[in-house]
Parts: sequence; structure tokens; C-alpha cells
Amino acid sequence: MEYTALESQQYYSECKALTEGLGYALVELHIVRIHSGVQVRAVIAPLRTAEAKVQNRSSIGVNDCAKVHRLLMPRLEALLNAQDVSMEVTSPGMNRNIKNAAEFALFKGRTVRVWDKDISDWVTGIIETASSDSLTVTLSGSG
Repeated sequence: MEYTALESQQYYSECKALTEGLGYALVELHIVRIHSGVQVRAVIAPLRTAEAKVQNRSSIGVNDCAKVHRLLMPRLEALLNAQDVSMEVTSPGMNRNIKNAAEFALFKGRTVRVWDKDISDWVTGIIETASSDSLTVTLSGSG
């Protein structure tokens, strides 16, 4: 799987700072210009900090997505210099397929299922560490 730094995505850093201020990690930011408008898809997850754990944030709901939408929309309209911006904010979902190896770091401490080519089966474990060149998962049994 390819590792592409999330910060290399256009406008990711600007939006990340805003979402983290609300207690959410920005997992994905996808921006596409279509005709005279712009479509934006943002995926958020609970930020894995001591403060977030105290608040017992383990999932994303509609109100969470709405908060992020209200905060990001004016910023993106200014950054994109566009008024016709359509934005969707979602959670990663329980069965998200990780698209970029950089995402593993955002899910540190969470349970994942990984396909093990050596045994041709799914294994379950917890992400312990993740970097640009390695991933450590502590196995907890079979998938």
C-alpha cells in the first residue's frame, strides 16, 4: 500500500487545524472542481487524545458532522474562491478500507482486521504504531 502524507493533499493542513480544534481527526479531504462548482468530501474520526478519551468519544454522529460542516464550509469557500461549494462530511464507518497507508496513524489504538497473505485469512489486532515505513499491529486472534 502506498504512503502519501495527508498534508500533501491540497488544503488538508488548513482544514486539519480547524477539525482538530473541534476534537476530530481529518481522515480524508477530497476536492473536485466540476463545471462552475466544487464538490468536497471530508471524512472525520474522533481525535485520539487524552482529552477526547476523557469525553468518551468513540464514534461520529450526525451532530459531529454538522459541526465540522459549519466550520469548514466558509473556510473552503474562501480557499477555493468559490461560492458554489457542495460538501459532504462523513464518518469513516466501521468497515472502512484504508486507502492510504498514512491513515493508519490516525487509527492508532483501534482494532483492525488485516489480510495476511501468508495464511490467506483475516487477522484481528490493535494498531500500536504507524509511520511512513512501518506498521505494528498486536494480534488478538483470528478475524
